[in-house]
Amino acid sequence: MKENKYISKDELYIIVCDNIKKYRNECGLTQLQLSEEIEISHEYLRQLESQKGQKDFTFYTLYKISMALKTPIDAFLKP
Repeated sequence: MKENKYISKDELYIIVCDNIKKYRNECGLTQLQLSEEIEISHEYLRQLESQKGQKDFTFYTLYKISMALKTPIDAFLKP
């Protein structure tokens, strides 16, 4: 039997969302401040960080978050 070397989409989603919150807090930004900077709704960012409702986001959204938080994009993928 072949072992799956990839984590599930849901697991990756949780890792990325946890890291968005982590790096946002490290930068001293509120959800509202970050959402305004990257031009997404506060509610959308709140749902991303809480892992409720929104279960998908674009690579471009992650790119904008990465740039706003001055954090390499691959840092969001690390558990």
